[in-house]
Amino acid sequence: MIPMRISKEEINELPLGQFEGEINLIDDLDQIEEVMQSLRGEQLLGFDTETRPSFRKGVQYQVSLLQLSTPDQAFLFRLNKIGLPRPIQKVLENPEIVKVGAAVLDDLRALRKLAIDFQPNGFFDLNEELKKVGFENVGVRNLCGMVLNIRISKSEQVSNWESLELTNKQQVYAATDAWACLEIYKKLQYQGYLDSLFNC
Repeated sequence: MIPMRISKEEINELPLGQFEGEINLIDDLDQIEEVMQSLRGEQLLGFDTETRPSFRKGVQYQVSLLQLSTPDQAFLFRLNKIGLPRPIQKVLENPEIVKVGAAVLDDLRALRKLAIDFQPNGFFDLNEELKKVGFENVGVRNLCGMVLNIRISKSEQVSNWESLELTNKQQVYAATDAWACLEIYKKLQYQGYLDSLFNC
């Protein structure tokens, strides 16, 4: 049985876990076609974004990074360098491809600022949907603890996502967040926890 709640103390006792697959950093439009070849045929993707934190009142930054993950490949798009290319937009607009994230509305609002004509479709928000089936704690860190029995690091969350080069730690952190959403969804779906959501 998967628990519906978890405490900080319980999370801290769990082993650290992270994405162990291949990380692809995309910071040039010339790379997009190759990425599309890899994503073609995928019907389920983990999704997340990162934004450079602001420590000054009234200063806000555009979304810096978009993460899409399969079980063994993570694609990190440096939006501050390439914007939101149309082929990627199409993936995010395709209702046939389920994109799984947490607190998705904030991410989509940020992406819309990069492309006025962006019409997102096919998103599954773990935070919103899992409350409907009884989960008392949501958020990627809590859900990783309850569903995947791992603790994920949040140490890079407030790092500079617009740095000239993203560190290995930043890349692993970003990939892990998107991959974790995918793995949480897959396990819950396999074990029947999402049945009531799809049988309405």
